[in-house]
Amino acid sequence: MAAEAHTKVIYEHDGVFIHPNSDEDGAEQDLLLSGSLRVVDKDGEVIVEYRPLEDTVDPSNMLCAGKDSSSVVEWAQCPGEKSHQLLESQQSCETEWDMVNAVYFKKKPFANGEGSLNHSHERSRWAFSFSISDLRSLAVKEKGWTFLVLKLKDSSASLPALHFHQGGSKEFLDSLRRFALLTESPDDDTRLLVSTPNKALSQSFENLLDDNSYGLVNKFKKDPYVTTLGGFSKVTNYIFDALRGAEEQHQRPPEEVADLLGEVIPGLEINQQEEPGFEVITRMDLGPRPQVQRREPLSAEDWAKHQDPEGRMLGVPQLKQVIFKGGLCHVVRKEAWKFLLGYFPWDSTLEERKNLQRDKTDEYFRMKLQWKSVSEEQERRNSRLRDYRSLIEKDVNRTDRTNRFYEGIDNPGLVLLHDILMTYCMYDFDLGYVQGMSDLLSPILYVMENEVDAFWCFVSFMDQMHQNFEEQMQGMKTQLNQLSTLLRLLDLAFWNYLESQDSGYLYFCFRWLLIRFKRELSFQDVLRVWEVMWTGLPCQNFHLLLCCAILDSEKTKIMEENYGFNEILKLEIFWAHFPVWV
Repeated sequence: MAAEAHTKVIYEHDGVFIHPNSDEDGAEQDLLLSGSLRVVDKDGEVIVEYRPLEDTVDPSNMLCAGKDSSSVVEWAQCPGEKSHQLLESQQSCETEWDMVNAVYFKKKPFANGEGSLNHSHERSRWAFSFSISDLRSLAVKEKGWTFLVLKLKDSSASLPALHFHQGGSKEFLDSLRRFALLTESPDDDTRLLVSTPNKALSQSFENLLDDNSYGLVNKFKKDPYVTTLGGFSKVTNYIFDALRGAEEQHQRPPEEVADLLGEVIPGLEINQQEEPGFEVITRMDLGPRPQVQRREPLSAEDWAKHQDPEGRMLGVPQLKQVIFKGGLCHVVRKEAWKFLLGYFPWDSTLEERKNLQRDKTDEYFRMKLQWKSVSEEQERRNSRLRDYRSLIEKDVNRTDRTNRFYEGIDNPGLVLLHDILMTYCMYDFDLGYVQGMSDLLSPILYVMENEVDAFWCFVSFMDQMHQNFEEQMQGMKTQLNQLSTLLRLLDLAFWNYLESQDSGYLYFCFRWLLIRFKRELSFQDVLRVWEVMWTGLPCQNFHLLLCCAILDSEKTKIMEENYGFNEILKLEIFWAHFPVWV
């Protein structure tokens, strides 16, 4: 007897509507179909299901809550119109439906049971389900409420739009983001492109290949490490394009090219997917690891050579390369970090930067005054500000206290750390303060030795790290997913071992990613690693490659000593003062 499939409901929402096309059937002209939308996990496969409910809705008899939640308005449709209009204009992005109980429907009477048969037909006609891996894109539209237009990878399949008259679209999108990467289309800001884990990873590393013909193959053969770590962008069909000239593009089947590649590049395995034009590299044998020597840090003299007489930075791409390969000497960091973090524009003059700092100083102290001027009595009635202050005070008192910049009682560095974090709560009150943010600020304040400059550099850094600290932690989920996929690509045997120990999701890497190795490396090594990552070379997700390098250095010990789940989970504590080899 077959084992019963295990199903886990991820998301479920009743009252999601379909507006049948009145052109198809005149009998549907006045109807809305209400249904239940679910996202379920069936034995590891994530499925989206829509099932119409029993009662078909007549929009001419539908009452709904008004935008201000103080009135009930009628849903009316004039004969011949295809769109529904609210008698009172509603401009909200998505009606929150505070008065859900005010929504009700009047059922139409049917004679001789005819309606029951028609309804059953409509329910079966409009029901659908699909795997999330088959979803190509979805468009988020607004019409006084939110409705979604779903597109599958199979262009011949057409799905009806889903109308969220009673809210729930945000929660639906959040549930999809748990299993796929949703990115805004460059051509349409209302359209989200859906990438499943393998494809999401391939899109996160950019600009691997610009070569035509056999240039890529030659690169792989000559220096596979540099070529691979240059960024795995466009795993989709990229290597076939490199092998085939423009005239051969459609003449040689992918299977033949895959076999040819296997002969040219030993150790390369390619998995042909069902989706046309999408092939995934499932294993890459990179061969012996080359010896890499770090260069000397960029000196103050060399930094000055990259400035014109007015203070503009020259040869920025080459400058970033030098920083990536050797880092910065400490005396240069105070100025260079402002450029690397985006506080100073690279093409700004010295005079423009002075004006910028003057304006930013005024803005900073205006925000600082906002929380400084709150009285104790006011704060007793502001629980969020009170909670932020309490958490900041606790974290500041235990942040880098062994560093001379922060050690001792009544240290002025701790006061600045506290004040900057409190002011950030005024800058971004929605996020406020989340544990771990003090770890990101501490090295910046240490380098800047200036309250205002440290604040704005921290703001720029938080712009990059914001998703890590949001309540849904979507950024962390995406990075862990990408890291797992990358490790599986680079070292399948090690990934299989971790998977066998229930550690395939790499949750023990959570803190590495959350605060960018701040507690895994020595303080001075953190400064070097961060400035290297801020260059954006060789890709924006270089920190994931750094994670893989750490795991590779420890895999022999983990596997030979047969580490289990608990030992692997505690692994992070062993890497304090880990040597820097990036």
